[in-house]
Amino acid sequence: MIIKRSSALSFLVLIFLQHAAQLNYAKITYERKTNLYKKFKKNNDIQRWIKEEDKIKTDYFELFVNDTCSVFQPQASELKENYSWTTAKNTVYQYPNQNKRYLIKTMWGEEMHLTDSLVTRRWQITESSRNIAGFQCRKAVWQANDSTRIYAWFSYDLVPSTGPESFRGLPGTILGLATEDGGVVYFAKKVELISAEQTQFIPPKKKKIYKIPELKAELTKQYGHEKWFKEVLDEEFGIW
Repeated sequence: MIIKRSSALSFLVLIFLQHAAQLNYAKITYERKTNLYKKFKKNNDIQRWIKEEDKIKTDYFELFVNDTCSVFQPQASELKENYSWTTAKNTVYQYPNQNKRYLIKTMWGEEMHLTDSLVTRRWQITESSRNIAGFQCRKAVWQANDSTRIYAWFSYDLVPSTGPESFRGLPGTILGLATEDGGVVYFAKKVELISAEQTQFIPPKKKKIYKIPELKAELTKQYGHEKWFKEVLDEEFGIW
């Protein structure tokens, strides 16, 4: 009888520890590295402007998550930034229960506010794993298009299905994200068990809020005849 009670107690302790290990809220700090030579490989003029020692641009972001929503945003900094125009710094709010996302993009020096439904991607979860910021993560793959494959590393221990930018759809939070060629790489550098105030997940008010198809149509009407426009449109509304 004592042995049976001991086994039952051990089982209950194991269940408790597994449940306790699953986290519903956190603040995650990401480092993004962008290889500018790979990003602008079709534009020789830009490649000539950027020095070899500056070809890897580093940006930092924060992701606040809870069990109902998340917000991904650039980390505030007063440091002078070189080549700030070469990479986008989006803010993305995701609301899974409403199938809704809210984006803030800076385009041509103007802050644009947009709404859209959540993005659905077909992920293939692999057996490969690695440790990121102290969390064991499983690797998943998404074939974005004929030439681009995205790798994501997510943790089952962080329950919310979200990640950098508008990425989501895996059974846990994405702590690592990368293009197959390594041109753009996000990795979590720190995970803090911080429960953000609910106001953190409310976008700032803006008089003009576009729906994404509406803004794309407006931009196409204005700039669709320009040679560079398709590349800009893909950059702003494609994979990321």
